[in-house]
Order: sequence, then C-alpha cells, then structure tokens
Amino acid sequence: MNFISQPFLEKKKLLIVFGTRPEALKCFPVARAALARPDLVTEICVTAQHREMVDQVIKLTGMPVHYDLDAMRPGQSLFDVTNKVLVGMETVLEQSKPDIVMVQGDTTTAMAAALAAFYKRIPVAHVEAGLRSHNIDSPFPEELNRRIAGDIATWHFAPTTEARANLLAEGKDAGRIFVTGNTVIDTLLHFSDQVDTDKSMNAGLAAGFPFLEVGKKLILVTGHRRENHEGGIERICTALKVLATRGDVQIVYPVHPNPNVRRVVEAQLGGVPSVFLIEPQDYLPFLYLQKQSYLVLTDSGGVQEEAPSLGKPVLVLRDNTERPEGVAAGTARLVGTQVDLILSNANRLLDDPAAYRGMSEQHNPYGDGRASARILEELLRYD
Repeated sequence: MNFISQPFLEKKKLLIVFGTRPEALKCFPVARAALARPDLVTEICVTAQHREMVDQVIKLTGMPVHYDLDAMRPGQSLFDVTNKVLVGMETVLEQSKPDIVMVQGDTTTAMAAALAAFYKRIPVAHVEAGLRSHNIDSPFPEELNRRIAGDIATWHFAPTTEARANLLAEGKDAGRIFVTGNTVIDTLLHFSDQVDTDKSMNAGLAAGFPFLEVGKKLILVTGHRRENHEGGIERICTALKVLATRGDVQIVYPVHPNPNVRRVVEAQLGGVPSVFLIEPQDYLPFLYLQKQSYLVLTDSGGVQEEAPSLGKPVLVLRDNTERPEGVAAGTARLVGTQVDLILSNANRLLDDPAAYRGMSEQHNPYGDGRASARILEELLRYD
C-alpha cells in the first residue's frame, strides 16, 4: 500500500500492536531493540485479544504497555474481537499519532490494527509477512488475516525467501520486502540461553514437572486449531493412546482452554497411563518442556519454528502449513490428523536413530536470532 510521503519528526514514532501470546513473544525482541534506540520513540499497544496469555509474556519480558484495549471477553467471537480492536485502535491512533504502526503475523489483532492504520493513512510494517497456505479456509481465519495485513502494509518483513517469493507473486513492491528471519528465534535464543546458564532457573522449571521419568522419551503435544475441532482432535487422541502403550515414552499435553478442545482431550486421554494432561504453560515452562522433549507433535505455527531451533523433530498435525520451509528442510513433517500417519511417523522416529538424526540435525530455516536488528535497520532507513 502506497502512502503520500510525509516529513517525519526528528524522531520517528513507532507503535507496536499485539494481542496474543505468540504475537507478544515475536514482538518482544523488536520492542526491546526499538526502546533502546535514542533516535526512535516507541510505544506499545496491547489489544488483549487473549488476556491472560498475553499478560504472561508482558510480565516475563517487562515490556512497557502504553495502551491497553482489554478486548477479551468470555465466549468472544471473531466479530467481537474484530469490532473491539478496530474501534479501539481509532482512539489509540488519535492519541499516539505514530509515524509507523507495526503488526505481527496473522491474528485478528494484526488484521484489524492494520486496517485501522490504513483508515488513518498511517504506514504499516508487517512482521512475519508472506506466509501462505494458499487455502483461505486453513488456517482459519489466519490465512485471510495475513493477506489483508499484507495488502495494507508498506514494509513486508518476510522470515524466509519462500515468504518473499509469495509476496512477489502477489505483486508486492520488491523494494519493500526484506528477508529477516523470524523474530521468534530471537526470543527463543534469548531465553534458551538463560535456561541453560541459570542453574536456579533450570531447577525451578524442573520442579514444575515432578512426574517426568528419567529414561523415558518425552513426546510434547499441542493441538487446538479450529480446523481440527471437527474430528481432528479425537483422531490425535486416538493416536496418542496407542503411543502411550509403548512403555518407553511419556506424553505431555498442555490442553488449550477452548472447550471444543478440552472436552474431547479430557474425555479421551484423562487417566491414560503415561499421558499427562496439564494446563497451558507460561513461555519459560513450555520452553523447558521443548528442550526436554524427544519429539514434538503440534498444529501450532510458532512451535513449528521453535522446536527445530532446539533440534527437535516436529510432526505437524495439519493437512497443510503456511510454514513449508521446515518441511522442505526436513525439520518438520506433515502428518495431518490421520491415526495411521501419526503412528507410523512417530514410531519410526522413536525406533530408528538414523531417521531421528535425519530430522533433528537439519538446519533450521527460520532464522539466526538477528531478525529484530534487520527490521529496525530497514525501518529507520526510510524518511
């Protein structure tokens, strides 16, 4: 989206907007770097699309919050979130008067905040731009959210060359597309180093999972996406029940609070030996579980990026992914929710050391931990 050039003040003003835990984690390294720059005024707006989860990250990172829309309500629909963010952002933009609005990824917050900035004729920087599944219904509504934000954005910060190619194919200005790596790797490496070097922190995290058995391979599972609600979660649970009978594994499943997920998972897996259903974890405990895991099964986009950085093979519980780079690199494999595919792939990785090394030792395609520096460098290049 082209905007009429306006002269910037002596210091450019950047407004970073996020509303969910994944967004907050991926915006954190950019915000930290931006707040440290004397030539940039940075403010943060939290929509609180997911209140408790985003608050966990704010507490962990110490990011300042200048505006809080407090949008989350019990039983909220996509209509509710879109309306609250769009209307709330009007007031925020009038008060903040930023030169640039930064949004991240594919959430309803990212889409609605980008649209609000467009209505106010404020340029948008889109972090994690260009990911595409090429299926507007999967992931839903994220695929459309990301496309809308991309059509509005002035700066496209693509995590990979494939994401850049998607944007070029859509006719985006090549001079406004920058391959930076994914900021989630910046965050991951920052906190992973802390977990490794701080013995007290590591011991405290370990104490949170006293049920883990030394000598058993840990399978970490996350599954919650809307497209898996109609039968997919049941099939995943069926496969996990079979895997649990092996005797050499332990399965840890932080269960999403969505009742469409929790009701099924608890009914299918509650009380199954070697299966531990736990509450959704804060970032550091979940990072600890990833580091302790042997294998990760997930339908989460962010976990597809994080786990390979830790050398953990990923089986993607989806029929398609907007993150195909991991599949191409060999760090991830699409298995969908078919019981036989989940079992055959998981058992092979558990039983065949060569197959395991073939995935765990591949190069992570999602970044080197310097994405945030590249983003700010490009943003501050333009007058």
